[in-house]
Amino acid sequence: MAMKTWNDFFEIVKQKDYCLKLKSFLDKEYATKTIYPPRNLIFNAFKMTPLNEVKVVIIGQDPYHEEGQAMGLCFSVPNTCKIPPSLINIFKEIELEFNKPVMKLGDLTYLCKQGVFLLNTILTVVEHRPMSHNIPEYSEFMRDLLGFLDNLDQPMVFMLWGGPAKKYEKYITNKNHFIIKRTHPSPLGANQGGWFNMDTFKSCNEFLLHKNVKPIEWWNN
Repeated sequence: MAMKTWNDFFEIVKQKDYCLKLKSFLDKEYATKTIYPPRNLIFNAFKMTPLNEVKVVIIGQDPYHEEGQAMGLCFSVPNTCKIPPSLINIFKEIELEFNKPVMKLGDLTYLCKQGVFLLNTILTVVEHRPMSHNIPEYSEFMRDLLGFLDNLDQPMVFMLWGGPAKKYEKYITNKNHFIIKRTHPSPLGANQGGWFNMDTFKSCNEFLLHKNVKPIEWWNN
């Protein structure tokens, strides 16, 4: 059987009713409002990490909603941007676990190139309005996407951070896949416990090594 690609997934879903509704919705939104990320970056996570290279799936929520931040990769911002609080806490935890310094740069493309699929569950947002595109069509898209990923036997780690991400656990049942659940790394969540000193990234790498898969270099220097 030929190795599946992201094109195989999009061929499955593109004619589904919810995808047609979603396209129509986005056509109107982009034509009448300021929407992030730029339309050509909506599926950037898929472009940056080929399906056959996916080792880790980090599930975020919706894109950053201020100008110049969103780049179609959850938690990631261009290096020209101030680093958001959640990403600061992600970097802090990586430094704690591996005792290695992390360069304070917001672009997480270096992770995508190692097989980390940085997925927001909602792919678009209206400027200044977080969760403004929290619509049923995106939930259906996520259900199909996670089901598609779970049907693949390549070892994968699914990182579910915070309540909204944990709701997707039910779609991940493959024995070759490993789920890591944590508090969301935002200051509101992380400072209440459940984020720091949890060996999140070490546990991920231990699973990959156990499956004879090259671990992730979470630090960026």
